Parts: sequence; C-alpha cells; structure tokens
Amino acid sequence: MTDLALLVMAAGSGERYGGLKQIEPLGPSGETILDYSIFDALQTGFRKVIFVIRRDIEEVFRAAVGKRIEERLEVHYVFQGEVMPTGSPAVIYRKKPWGTAHAILSAVDVVNEPFGVINADDHYGRESFRVLSDHFRSGSEDAALVGFCLRNTLSDFGPVKRGLCAISHGTLQSVTELAQIEPDGEAVRYVGADGVSRHLTGDEIVSMNMWGFHPAIFPNLHSKWLDFVRDCGQSEIDEFYIPSVITDLIAEGKGSCRVLKTPSSWFGVTYRDDRSVAVDCIRDLILRGFYPERLWS
Repeated sequence: MTDLALLVMAAGSGERYGGLKQIEPLGPSGETILDYSIFDALQTGFRKVIFVIRRDIEEVFRAAVGKRIEERLEVHYVFQGEVMPTGSPAVIYRKKPWGTAHAILSAVDVVNEPFGVINADDHYGRESFRVLSDHFRSGSEDAALVGFCLRNTLSDFGPVKRGLCAISHGTLQSVTELAQIEPDGEAVRYVGADGVSRHLTGDEIVSMNMWGFHPAIFPNLHSKWLDFVRDCGQSEIDEFYIPSVITDLIAEGKGSCRVLKTPSSWFGVTYRDDRSVAVDCIRDLILRGFYPERLWS
C-alpha cells in the first residue's frame, strides 16, 4: 500500500502550560516531544507530515521543529482558521482554534493517503505508531483509535480531560469527554457534567487524540462542520471536536472505528510542572536504547 501520512495538531496556545509547549525543548539536544513522535512515526512507515499550526507561530515553529523535519520527510503546513472549508457559512473571527475536527478538515487539500492524527505535545510511544501502521497495512477500511489505559495518562500536577471509550468487540461505540480527572488513591476521580464527583478504576481505555483515518472521512467531516457552524459559528468558545464527530458518525451508521490498544505508556506537558517529568521520561528512554542521545544526528 501507499506510504502513510501523519497529521500533527499544533495550533494550540498552551494557556495552561504558559507558553508554546509544542516547541518546548526537552531532549538533551533541544529536541521537543514532537521530534520524538516524528522519529517514531518514521520508524514505522510514515513518510509525510502535515503540521496544522497558526499563522502567527509559523516562524518560531519552523525554526524550532519544522526545519529539522523538512530534511527527512515530505512536510506540509496548514494554517488552522485562515481558510474555512469550502461552503462554510460565515463564522466570527477568533484567536481560539475551532477544535480538533476542524484541524483535520483544514488539511483536506494535502491529504491523499491513509493518515494518523496526533497532538504535538503528547508522547505516544513507538508501539502506538506501530499498531496504527499495522492497522492501515492490514487493508482495513475502518477508522482507528489508539487507546491508552487511563491510569497511565494522568498528571501529578493537576486535573486533566480525557475521552472515555465505550468499546464492543474491539469496535468503538462512543467517546465521552470527562473533566477534572485526577488520581485518588488506587482509583481515579472525575467530575461529571452535573458537577458530581465520581470514581473510575483507572483501567478504562481512553482516547489521547491518536487517530487513524482514510481520506474518505473528509466528506463526513465537512457535513458535520456545516452543522456545527449553523449552531455555533458565532461562538467565542465552542469547538468542533473529533471525538464528538466520530461518536455521531458511528451512531448514524456512517462508519466504523477500531480501538487499537497500545502497550506504550503516555506522557505529555499539560502543566509547566510536567516538564521535569517529561525530561526524565525522555532520558530514561534514551538510556534504555529507544532513542539515540542526539536524535537527528
């Protein structure tokens, strides 16, 4: 089959982190988490990268990350929010990006092959890329979600949001966004939409926004985008989220999504205090031989 593409969502403002965490140097030679993700993707068959960024961070992003990647892979840049998908009704101008599903839809003109989707500031592990690559190379026409064990995705420095997956026979049924998730002894606590605190075991499978799609997803995304704009196009805060879109499409019988459980552990930088943990995790992976000391030497 054709080579695979990787779409990287990197348009966030990093408000909770206090800066552009997608370009934060964490490795011994100034590597970012994204450098390690691209390295892992390259080892597992991905040969093209699409960076979805904001125009106002283009110069600093290219200098910090893009120039290194451009030497090794086919690279495209898409500027989220600058050009709305064809046929979009009017939306207000706002600095806040329109959400993850909109980020994917923004790349419609440069994606012609099966493609993975990741966040720029999350480290997913090489095996996560491998299970996604294997899924595509199996010939499956289904979409895919790489699922992580909830307890392995938490921060020691503050609550997080995660997408709780309902799964039947390996197939995704729905993704429910849960907020204010944090460790509570051996269990995990979260706050429901009704404001009530509840518990989970921590063994549940959650989405960390690592997806796999075929280009056939774009017409469905476009249709859902038009619905979103009709209802929320004048909002300053509403976002067009990929978990919500996929959940709706599954319910409508317009697609199927396999859940690919990964043996990899996740880490990322949500809060500034997460930085030291991420640095330690990268150092450990280097010492264990997963990465060279100088990643791109």
